[in-house]
Formats: sequence, C-alpha cells, structure tokens
Amino acid sequence: MAEFDVETVDELRRIYPAPKGPPVEKTIYSLDKHCRNFIAHSPLLLLGTDGDVSPRGDDPGFVQVADDNTLIIPDRKGNSRVDSLENILRDPTIGILFLVPGMDVTLRIRGQANITQDPDILEPLALNGKSPSSAIVVNVKEAFLHCGKALIRADIWNPDVQVTDDVFPPVGHMYADHIDTDRDAEEKRYNEHIEEDLEEEGRTVRRVGR
Repeated sequence: MAEFDVETVDELRRIYPAPKGPPVEKTIYSLDKHCRNFIAHSPLLLLGTDGDVSPRGDDPGFVQVADDNTLIIPDRKGNSRVDSLENILRDPTIGILFLVPGMDVTLRIRGQANITQDPDILEPLALNGKSPSSAIVVNVKEAFLHCGKALIRADIWNPDVQVTDDVFPPVGHMYADHIDTDRDAEEKRYNEHIEEDLEEEGRTVRRVGR
C-alpha cells in the first residue's frame, strides 16, 4: 500500500541504520589476490544489467583477469536473445556476483562494461579451437566479499536439499506450457539445442531436461 511505501533514502535509513565498520571498510577499488583467487575458482557468475540478471557458467576461471581493474567475460553460443549485451549497449553500468561451489561467501563486482570482438582478446578465450562470439570487458570500480548469511540460510550447497525429479516437469514441458505448444516436441527441441551447443564446444552433456 502506498502509505507504507519507502520513498526516500532518509526514510530507508530510519529503518536501517547507516552501516559502519567492516561492511563499509571491506570495499576495495581494484582486484587484490583474494579477488583473483575467487574468480579463478568460480564456474558461475550472475550478471546484472539494466534491471535484468543473467547467469554465465563455464570451467572455473573462465573469466580472465587482465589487470587489477579489468575483467574479460567470454560470451559463448547461447539462444541469441543477447538481453545482457543489449542492456550494456544502453547502459554500461553492471554488477557481477561470483559464486564458488562450497563457499558461502560470494564476490561482488561493480563496474562499467563494453562489448568487443577484438581477435587479440577472443582468441585466447577459445575452447576446442572455437573463439566466443564476443567478450564483455569490465572496468572494475568496486569489489567486495559479500557475507555468507544468504547462502547459509539457503543451505544451497547441501545435496540433501536438492529437489527430487518429481517436483518439476521436464524443462521442455514447462517451455511448452508457456508458449502453448506440444510438450514432447518442445522437450526434444530443448534437449537438442543444449546438446548441440555444448557438444560443439567439446563438452559432455551430463544432464539435460531438468
């Protein structure tokens, strides 16, 4: 309800006192050895752009640290929606959340991004001889480790809390329901799309459909 809406920073700060100590002091403005180590072991990041969030996953260390303030994220073959890339063209301000399996703490990055097709950048990112279509170059403005309370509460790395196969139908069936088409045909198309793209990169498809 509108009467309960929080509309100003002053109103917000009456609810949440201004942070002090480590939550403020931990922000750094370049990538130190701990950030580099975290990125080197991260197989998954969440990329925030212009009100949207998109996952990027690959082998640990797929994001390259070019220098203390520059990251390079390969953009490998996907579904060609390129939502994140279009968002970057409109507004280069981005946020990144790096995750490492088994680690409750995450690494947050704030920065400015641009898209490149520079072969000198793309060729070192090649996988089985195939370079990514483009790369996102990030100028890091801020970096800090985010405390682990959210992941601890979620118990995200505990295999015992993973949902069982009967909780959700196959992914292709959910897609089919969204677009009102044949479930089996959409499941086949979904699986083939995943398999073709990953096999083209020389990867083994461990699980498709859930």
